[in-house]
Amino acid sequence: MMTSSDVAKVYDTILSIPGMNETVKVDMRISRKNVLLLHSIIKLGLSRKDEDKSGLLTSIPQEALEELKIIADEYLTKAGLTTLSEKLNALNAK
Repeated sequence: MMTSSDVAKVYDTILSIPGMNETVKVDMRISRKNVLLLHSIIKLGLSRKDEDKSGLLTSIPQEALEELKIIADEYLTKAGLTTLSEKLNALNAK
C-alpha cells in the first residue's frame, strides 16, 4: 500500500514530465448546469486541501491551485452565471 508521501511523489513526478506546462486549447460544449456544478466541485475540492488524504492537492504547487480557481471563475463568467453563483453561495452561508 502506498503512503501519502509515496502518492505525492508520484503526482510530483507526473507533473514534472516535459511538456506538462505547455498550454492546450480545450474546446468543449457544456450546459450551464454543468458549468455551475463543475465550478462548485472545483472550489469545494480546493477548499479541502488540508483534508486531502491522497496527497494529490498537497503536492500541487500553490500557483497551479490558483490557476484552477481562475479557470473555474472564467467558466462561470463565460456562462453568465457569476451573479447566480454568488447568490447561491450567500444562501449557503446562512
